Amino acid sequence: MLFKSLKADIAAAKANDPAANGKLEIFFTYAGVRALSRHRFEHALYKLRLKFLAKLFASRTRRKTGIEIHPAAQIAAGVFIDHGMGVVIGETAQVGKGTVLYHGATLGGTGKQKGKRHPTVGEYCQIGAGAKILGNITIGNHAKIGAGAVVLNDVPPYATVVGVPAKQVKRI
Repeated sequence: MLFKSLKADIAAAKANDPAANGKLEIFFTYAGVRALSRHRFEHALYKLRLKFLAKLFASRTRRKTGIEIHPAAQIAAGVFIDHGMGVVIGETAQVGKGTVLYHGATLGGTGKQKGKRHPTVGEYCQIGAGAKILGNITIGNHAKIGAGAVVLNDVPPYATVVGVPAKQVKRI
């Protein structure tokens, strides 16, 4: 399972980054791929109720990659984190396959409430640099979130949203 996910993550990097020269380069030099592969191990530990150990490894991953992913977050195979410095993915966040997150993107909560409090991002979405998606909201499949947008409400499938607060500007 971890190997299949890694293979899908490397393929996503190759498909989404025109600067990628090969699978070995991606595996050894892409922080997003490293963070996702480590997250999958940390997530497995978390599901085994080894929460302290999972969080300990996650803090090390954050220091090494600049990408912070809570061990409980659910991330599908084939996600690509491009130039990942500053990406934050919260505890109850869910990210669908084929999604691309650019540097500084946040999938965060809005307070200290219990339960589901982070976004659910559909499949094949693009989350622009510095975008903040906050709260228990849903981003539909194939949606695009503009750089620097602050998203506080659901985004329908195939929509493009930009601005602070984010407003829909396009829908296919």
